[in-house]
Amino acid sequence: MDKQTDVHAERRMALLIDGDNARPTLIQKFLNEAGRYGSTTIRRIYGDWTTPNMNGWKGALNNHAVQPVQQFRYTVGKNATDSAMIIDAMDILHSGLASGFCIVSSDSDYTRLATRIRESGIFVMGIGDEKTPRPFVNACNIFIYTENLLEEETSEKKKKVNKTQRKKKQPDPVAMLKEAYELAAGEDDWAHLGTMGTHLRQIDPGFDPRTFGYRQLSQLIRAHSEVFQLRQEGNGSGPTPMFVRMKGS
Repeated sequence: MDKQTDVHAERRMALLIDGDNARPTLIQKFLNEAGRYGSTTIRRIYGDWTTPNMNGWKGALNNHAVQPVQQFRYTVGKNATDSAMIIDAMDILHSGLASGFCIVSSDSDYTRLATRIRESGIFVMGIGDEKTPRPFVNACNIFIYTENLLEEETSEKKKKVNKTQRKKKQPDPVAMLKEAYELAAGEDDWAHLGTMGTHLRQIDPGFDPRTFGYRQLSQLIRAHSEVFQLRQEGNGSGPTPMFVRMKGS
């Protein structure tokens, strides 16, 4: 296990879900994504459980050991969860019960919360729709778009169509890949793939190879073989480091 994996294993994550701004069908995906960066020791979901729109969550909570937190709506049409979730997050932050946060919402109201957590030197990630305002995305260390978590269609034809449609919506990733490469490249013009991935998240916390139709960064880079060269080292008996060089360097 490498040093970065050790850090993730030791990190205690607080998963806080805005029930008014998240999809119940993705609860397992939320846990999986948060689990990539630590152990989710705190799992809470906030909402007014007296309203019909929260019914979709009820069946999933016990199965996933997520604690529901009641927050009544005091004003019609106003998201009731914001203040309760923010207060709880600050209590958790100051108590030291968590060393990382995962905020699940597409609401810009959590921008200041994410910023405050980062100011304390604590890791914070967000999960939300692609419509999430950019300030909230940029306030997080990492931001995962829920569109990348949706189950793929069982039909190969539909997979191909959906993948093509997603690619058309997204900008070309090459410029961002080049920028991250320049930051990560050593004197020999080779950049460690993991370091390059770290710089990509620093450039854009919402960067995710899945946005462009690839599960891994290495696959995305291979898809642009006219620009980048990928080299793998090691004897194949475990994780092997990968390096990237921009052609013409």
